[in-house]
Order: sequence, then C-alpha cells, then structure tokens
Amino acid sequence: MRGIIINFPKQFEIGIKAAKNVFLKPGILTRWPENIIVCGMGGSGLPGDILVTLRPLDVFSYKTYRLPPQAGNESLIICISYSGDTEETLSSFQEAVNRNLPLIVITTGGKLEKFSKKCGVPCVKLPGPLIPPRLALGEMFAALLQVLINHNILGQEISEEILKLGFALKSEKIEERGRELAKKIFKKIPFIYVSRRFREVAWIWKNSMNETAKILAFSNYFPELNHNETVGFWRINEMQISNEKIYVIILRDPEDSHPRILKQMEITKDIIEREGIKVEFIDMEGKTMLEKIFSTTLRGFWTAYWLALEYKVDPTPIKAIEEL
Repeated sequence: MRGIIINFPKQFEIGIKAAKNVFLKPGILTRWPENIIVCGMGGSGLPGDILVTLRPLDVFSYKTYRLPPQAGNESLIICISYSGDTEETLSSFQEAVNRNLPLIVITTGGKLEKFSKKCGVPCVKLPGPLIPPRLALGEMFAALLQVLINHNILGQEISEEILKLGFALKSEKIEERGRELAKKIFKKIPFIYVSRRFREVAWIWKNSMNETAKILAFSNYFPELNHNETVGFWRINEMQISNEKIYVIILRDPEDSHPRILKQMEITKDIIEREGIKVEFIDMEGKTMLEKIFSTTLRGFWTAYWLALEYKVDPTPIKAIEEL
C-alpha cells in the first residue's frame, strides 16, 4: 500500500490515456447535458464526489440502486465501478440501458465491462494491476474528466491542469506529516471538519480511516455543523465517552474561504477545547483548487496508512465489506 500511495500522482496520466478515445455514439446526446449523474459506491464513488466541487457543472453523485429522479434523456449518466461488480452500480447501469439514456462506464473489467460490450455502451477500460479502489481515485477521476472533455463539457485546459498536478504532488514529502498526525489520533475517534466547499475531502479522510485503519471516524462541514453538532461536545465526558478519546481535525483553506467561515472555525475550536478535547488546524496546500483537494487527500491517505500500522492491522483488506 505504501508503494501505491507514493505512486498516486502518476495515476492522472493513466486515467486520461484510458479515456482519450471514448465517446457516445453520434446523435445520442445532441446538446449540453441538463445534468451529469455519476453512479458509484465507496472508492468508486469518490470521483463523482470531487466532480461536485467543480462548478458550473450540475452534477449528482449517486450512491444507491437505480437512478435519481433527475435522470432523463438530456442527462449524461456515468457509471463507475473499479471492480466492475458493484451491485448498486450495476443496477444503475441496467436502468440507464432500459431507458436508453446517454451512458458511459468506467471500470477495470468485471460484469460492468461485460454488460457494456453486450449493450454497446462506451467503456473506459482502466489498466491493471488492480489496487484498492479507494486508492485508484486519481486514475478514475482523471478518466471521468477526460470523458467530459471528449464531449466538450469541460475544456482541454483542465486535462493539462491535472497532468501538471501529477508532477506537482510530492507524495513522499506529505508522508511524514501523515505519520505525525496518526500518532496524535491513535486510540482516539477522529472528527474531520471542513468548509462546505471541501466536504467531499473530509468524506475521503473519513472513508480512508474506516477502510484502511479499520476505525470509526466522522466528518461534517461548516457552517452547518455549528447549527447542531457543536452542541454535542458540551460536557461530553459525563456519560457518553471520555473527552480524551476524541480528536478534532479542522481542514481549512485560509486563502479562499469566506472570512466568516474562518471566524467560525476559530470560535468552534475554542468552544470544543473548553471541554478538554484536542482540536488541530490543518491548512490546505496548493495553488489551484485541484491541487488543494489532492494534496489534502494524500495527507489523509498517509494518515490512515500510518494509523493502520499503529493499530498493527493490514491496511489493504476490507473483510467486513467483502462479507457483506
């Protein structure tokens, strides 16, 4: 797993190349789509989560069976399943086929590739060797962007930006910071907080800690959490859980966040620390939105990896999910 995380920045080029020549058949989508619906679960759903942060696209990241009510003849449906065998995503694929909706799939193989060939659905075939889907985020996201570029929904410049990102991210330099944070939150329950704009990044941190470190973790975003969750920290150690078992991480973007959000973060830190709970700010790094997202994502990957080693568990298997 360590080697996979170190090589993560190379994934962007792999995803772009895989999707370069994948197009809908002529006449299927005759104009700019009314919306884009990305169907995917777990690690395969993360590319859709990040795409939601790119405006002005009207994107739905869909994570269950069938299709959302927004799906129609003017939608572009993109089904992503890294394994190709995800039950919920296969259900979305089948409904899109039954309704003859504009549809593209992204996968490494499995039933999704097989069904796409049978039904004549364009397929982005990601190359091996296979890795845990949550760590294949770079190639899946790059492939998703390239599909949108192919159909003139996004400009070519974003492909160039993500290729540059592959060179800009230095995974090994981020590793030590993840290792340090893992030591701080060992034997604690992490709460990861961000602004609304980056809530998908906090979600990735939470998922990584669940799957890689095999621990409970929670995420939420400002300002919404200050209208409910903050109250839950009041006198928390009296009956529910001791306060030393909690560690709050606030991921913030000091440059581009709304000043009142930054103010809320500071005040929230003070309120929670009064209860004897440790709160740590982590500032996002990067010149562009995508660089901030992926440098912070890598830090989350490393933190979860080193947490797994602190707990002396293998970071790769996800036996509970496979059993389910």
